[in-house]
Amino acid sequence: MPVSLQDVLHALSSVRDPDLNRDIVSLGFVKDLVVGDGRVSFTIHFPTPASTVKQQLGATAKQAVQLLGVSDVQVRVTSGPAGGTAPGAAPMPQMSNLIPQVKYTVAVASGKGGVGKSTVAANLAVALHRTGARVGLMDTDVYGPSIPILMGGHEAPHVVDGKIEPPVEYGIKIISMAYFLPKDEAVIWRGPMLHKTVSQFLGEVRWGELDYLLMDLPPGTGDIQLSLSQTIPLTGAVIVSTPQDLALAVASKAIAMFQKLRVPILGVVENMSYYICPQCGHREGIFGHGGARAAAEKMGYPFLGEIPLDVSIRAASDNGKPVALDESTAHGRAFHEVALALAEQVKRASEQTEEIKIE
Repeated sequence: MPVSLQDVLHALSSVRDPDLNRDIVSLGFVKDLVVGDGRVSFTIHFPTPASTVKQQLGATAKQAVQLLGVSDVQVRVTSGPAGGTAPGAAPMPQMSNLIPQVKYTVAVASGKGGVGKSTVAANLAVALHRTGARVGLMDTDVYGPSIPILMGGHEAPHVVDGKIEPPVEYGIKIISMAYFLPKDEAVIWRGPMLHKTVSQFLGEVRWGELDYLLMDLPPGTGDIQLSLSQTIPLTGAVIVSTPQDLALAVASKAIAMFQKLRVPILGVVENMSYYICPQCGHREGIFGHGGARAAAEKMGYPFLGEIPLDVSIRAASDNGKPVALDESTAHGRAFHEVALALAEQVKRASEQTEEIKIE
């Protein structure tokens, strides 16, 4: 009896991704499936090139189809930004139907709080916008949303044709839970509510055409990070750390999380890297110096740059005027240099593809 397309899909649904704990059919990884004339061919496509189990899954999938009695099974395993069609699959929500006009999605993350991650995210958004890019900034830290303060968010979002029209500050579209909660109210939510919020911020906000959507993540490795990584294919993540050993040790946990979720690490930023005395010009590494660069090099990730510790950054942030608006200052230039380095890594990540033929 000839093997049907549904027979093959059923066989492939027994092949599970060990990290995501779901089968490759429901994940939407099976593409370009052709069944006929005693031959089956298909592609297994991973959204990012970071998977370490590509070849193993390819071999397992080939064996599963051969057990149907098909001797001629051709399997390609690819990874990167491009993919084919997935007949019969029920994929996770993808960028194509949530934010179809967004070119690159970048998560800004840290292992712990207090390292200035949100300040870095806001200033990177401004710096990227000043290069001519169309930029959005999504505050996913529902427990401590700070992006509207950092960006001087005086305008509230409103609804247009059933979707949220995000406020625009300094040319950047922004959204945050801070707009929807009373000022002093705490968020006490479990995972499903957090996942729903992430999905709404992506699919129910009128982002329009963007070159970059930066997402300020809460510190740590919790539900928000998991939901975001499994809801859309992220271009990559930026890790923010201070130079001291403790921050770097915790940052490595965030990196390990993104590795497991197969989100590329675009690079590491060392915030509060050094302090220059405004009176004498003496440079001091108050929290140490160079630790993030050394850690990035040791782990094989790009080092995007150093941001100084400066009272003007704190003052400007409190006043809702990101220092990246002024490139004439040392700290303004620092953010622009990091933004340019990030743009280069984003370009490389989006172009990176890989193909493996399973023999």
